[in-house]
Amino acid sequence: MKESRIAALRACFSGRLLSAPEDTRPFLTDWRKRYTGDALAVVQPDSTADVAAVVRWCAGNAVAVVPQGGNTGLVGGSVPLGATATKRQGDDGAGAVDPVHRPSLVVSLARMNRVRAIDTANNTITVEAGCVLATLQQAARGAQRLFPLSLAAEGSCTIGGNLSTNAGGVQVLRYGNARELCLGVEVVTAAGEIWDGLRGLRKDNTGYDLRDLFIGAEGTLGVICCATMKLYPLPAAQSTAIAALADPHAALRLLELAQTRLSASLTAFELLSDYCLEMVERHFPDQRRPLGASPYYVLLESSDAESEAHATERFEALMGAALEAGVISDAVIAKSIAQSRAMWKLRESIPEAQVHEGDNIKHDISVPISSVGDYIEQTNEAIERRYPGVRMVVFGHLGDGNLHYNISPAPGASPVEFAANEAAINRIVYDAVHAHRGSISAEHGLGQMKRDDNVRYKSAIELDLMRRIKQALDPRGIMNPGKVIADEGRHAADPARYGDSPG
Repeated sequence: MKESRIAALRACFSGRLLSAPEDTRPFLTDWRKRYTGDALAVVQPDSTADVAAVVRWCAGNAVAVVPQGGNTGLVGGSVPLGATATKRQGDDGAGAVDPVHRPSLVVSLARMNRVRAIDTANNTITVEAGCVLATLQQAARGAQRLFPLSLAAEGSCTIGGNLSTNAGGVQVLRYGNARELCLGVEVVTAAGEIWDGLRGLRKDNTGYDLRDLFIGAEGTLGVICCATMKLYPLPAAQSTAIAALADPHAALRLLELAQTRLSASLTAFELLSDYCLEMVERHFPDQRRPLGASPYYVLLESSDAESEAHATERFEALMGAALEAGVISDAVIAKSIAQSRAMWKLRESIPEAQVHEGDNIKHDISVPISSVGDYIEQTNEAIERRYPGVRMVVFGHLGDGNLHYNISPAPGASPVEFAANEAAINRIVYDAVHAHRGSISAEHGLGQMKRDDNVRYKSAIELDLMRRIKQALDPRGIMNPGKVIADEGRHAADPARYGDSPG
């Protein structure tokens, strides 16, 4: 039966088809090794027409479509459901089988990686979904332009995945998320139709913004196959600095000062706790912080359209004013490209250092920028009171209110006991986010990891509208089922279950 299905699938498209277990295995487990699913096969189409043919075949054969880019996601959104992936964790840790599990086909867009066009007059680049982010950045630089989306996984993540999760990264403060950088998309719908929305327009007021439905939908409404993205002039100079400060409240004062003095040229503003850098230095001894120990640090960068001398002068004036006002206790401004890269390497090494550190509980949350200081202090205190000795690994994009709020176990703690506390720790973190009118997922998406948590914090009307959109665009429920939306196919407006406030 499986062999005949695969033969029929093989006949409908060109490109690569993988069905042997040793070939499909890398596509079935997520980057964090938390979710492993199963699939009928993995296909790697060569074109949008190929993707459409595959989706039509899936629709006609009741097979789920799981779009996949670089498979670098952190919430299990790019792998199919399976024995592990279909567990739902409740407060008591009990699991229930997800009712939407069905045969799946992973649609890997890795072979669709071409840069189709660069328009320097319009400042746009049109690229296929499988184009690796770093490749897109290099193509833009080759045309003397900047593509500003930048994140730790840029050497392996793809623009299709970036758009499907509305990725953020370190320059959202200046340029916005992936959504703000995208002008148009080419999408294969759940019916296997091709919608060509590749318009390089800044203004198009002709009805509903269909593009924005597919961006951030994590493949649950259709498959993004190509995109037209914004480009910017290359900056004449960039300045990088790291500053030491006492607490997140001081970081907010530094942000206000930096925005006042640097205005739109401030491109990045990253908060790092002392434990983050201590962890990096422990696991990567060749990396050292360029200034003394401090409870918190801010890594900031500006881009200047004039000259290196002008950029340095403005940065030095900013740091001098911050020192004089008592906002920071020390600062180092990079004097070379190598020194700037070393500063950024400290920031980029935090996730990998956490892996070496062992078990950890990750959160990608956002709150209003003005609430960041209170959120960190209040939530740290609540977690440390209940779980003494845990290590708070707090860092992230302070300039846009996005924190990677992670927890490592206390030294000598039992890994089993720490894992058993994950649901309770999540509740503390997310309840605090809700109290500050924030979001439980800032840039990583919901996937299957946060799917059910979202039900707790979204209002009944939001959940119902999301399900109506899903039903309208994917009536068969074949597009990446079990991700983003809980209890697919059921009506959501049940206040007893989907109330506005956490109970």
